[in-house]
Amino acid sequence: MTLSLNQWTTRHWSLPEAVDGSVRHGLEAIGLWREKVAEQGLAQSAKLVRDAGLRVSSLCRGGFLTAGGLPGEEGRQAFADALEENRRAIDEAAELGAACLVLVVGGLPGVKPGEPLGKGFSRDVAGARERVAEALAELAPYAGERGVKLALEPLHPIYCPDRAVLCTLGQALDLALAYPEEQVGVVVDTFHVWWDPRLFEDIARAGSRIASYQVCDYLHPLPEDVLLGRGMMGDGVIDFRPITQAVLDAGYAGDVEVEIFNADIWAADPDEVVATMKARYEDVVLPHP
Repeated sequence: MTLSLNQWTTRHWSLPEAVDGSVRHGLEAIGLWREKVAEQGLAQSAKLVRDAGLRVSSLCRGGFLTAGGLPGEEGRQAFADALEENRRAIDEAAELGAACLVLVVGGLPGVKPGEPLGKGFSRDVAGARERVAEALAELAPYAGERGVKLALEPLHPIYCPDRAVLCTLGQALDLALAYPEEQVGVVVDTFHVWWDPRLFEDIARAGSRIASYQVCDYLHPLPEDVLLGRGMMGDGVIDFRPITQAVLDAGYAGDVEVEIFNADIWAADPDEVVATMKARYEDVVLPHP
């Protein structure tokens, strides 16, 4: 496994700056975000990464597939719009040569990320998961035709209302197993799955379905904005080495992305962040020889 910089860790770097920083620090891969790619332009982004000799370890993100659970025409239109947006994301991943397109599947229909509850949302979490399965049935063949692997990312249960009704690796894997391995896999993100008592069993069960391994730490206490509760490895509660060993034992040989949402890290010198990231990867994440 080799280390990859997920763009959001150095959020204020533009794509050219992130590519240059990755090369300068001796990294071989970068995880891209669609927003940053759009700022630069798709074709130019692909050329930048290719000319730098970097791999695209993932593209973030597709998903948000659950709004179809709203009633009537609103739900039907939301479902169609979500499918169309995800087809665009798949096409972008193909152009970039990304190892996978990460899917954050969406929360309860009508609940907007980070916003107070309004009227007209659904509490039907089982139904929301059914909408994810229906969308995957539409998107997986489309991705397969374009050589793109969809990577279902389970999120910590704290994000179930507004971001992802898939909360465990086992839930994501159960959906993925219905499709060819080259079409649908899963993400193991330490921040989201470290607490799961079935984690090691499900990592072993996932095997070559693991499409991406992402690392950062889980801070305690969490900040008021829990989205920003990710920390540099070694600054929180996660024991990384056994998780990394389990991922290795499952046969994963891809890149290890460091993806951190943290206001203090975003405000720091990005070069210092990447240097610390590299040191912590060696000292905290990798198993001992």
